[in-house]
Amino acid sequence: MRRQITITAACLSVLVVLAGCGSSKSATSSTDSVKTDSSTADPSTAGPTTKPKVKIPATLPTKLVITDLEEGTGPAAKAGDDVSVFYVGVRSADGTEFDSNFDGQPFPVTLGAGGVIQGWDQGLVGVKAGGLRQLDIPADLAYGDRPQGDIIKAGDALSFVVKVVSVTTPLVVPDANPADAPTVSIPTSVGATELGITELVPGTGETAVADGTAYLQLNAYRGDTGAVLESTWKTGKAIKIVLNSGTIKGLVDGVTGMKVGGRRLLIVPSEQGFGTDGNTANSLPAVTDLVLVVDLVGFTK
Repeated sequence: MRRQITITAACLSVLVVLAGCGSSKSATSSTDSVKTDSSTADPSTAGPTTKPKVKIPATLPTKLVITDLEEGTGPAAKAGDDVSVFYVGVRSADGTEFDSNFDGQPFPVTLGAGGVIQGWDQGLVGVKAGGLRQLDIPADLAYGDRPQGDIIKAGDALSFVVKVVSVTTPLVVPDANPADAPTVSIPTSVGATELGITELVPGTGETAVADGTAYLQLNAYRGDTGAVLESTWKTGKAIKIVLNSGTIKGLVDGVTGMKVGGRRLLIVPSEQGFGTDGNTANSLPAVTDLVLVVDLVGFTK
């Protein structure tokens, strides 16, 4: 899936890429005072589903046009909520498809966080789990004069049909104190062939399971030199990841099974991290292992 709806062509931060190009508006430093309002999901949309057809608008949209094809149930999504969706997108002018994830994993969006085009941030407000909505988006709420890939041209209006899997209100918790960052001896790792997991602190809270959302404090290191790549502890703001194939495998597998309040040291082989691409923005060469120290500070299904 090309994820044309995302704002940037590439995520530069190691932590952001680890999180599957997601974003986090809330953070937590402990399992205390964790609050969550609601989470609704439609079981019939828990996996890949039939891709709907997109009806081409009679005239190109000059403003955002929202059409609910199926209503859905449960709380309506509002700014700040996490919405998980399947979608198909086409050029409004001729119906040429440029992207779809109906053959893969649901795509997570935090409404109002600016991680997707404005037409999505505005157009998904009010959706409910199980709902089906068409968005006809003018160019100024899509990519404007910036072409994207081989299909989306400068000035293109875009049309999407979006199937809503779930609507979740994120955890609301205090920021972490940078002074509480863990002090851990970081091992050297070159050419690891399998994921290494060391339980540093056993958790006592909820267990992280597949397809849920995990909130993490995380330090990332180069495996070969031990150099710090990035750390959430600098600001105390946790990252939020969805435990599915949209996030790098080594992090998903290393966090799955953790209990909230726990801490793990992960040795991530390059093939389960950034592989042959590396991450040049953070001086991570190709085929370089990662070492991660991960605190699971919250989890929602």
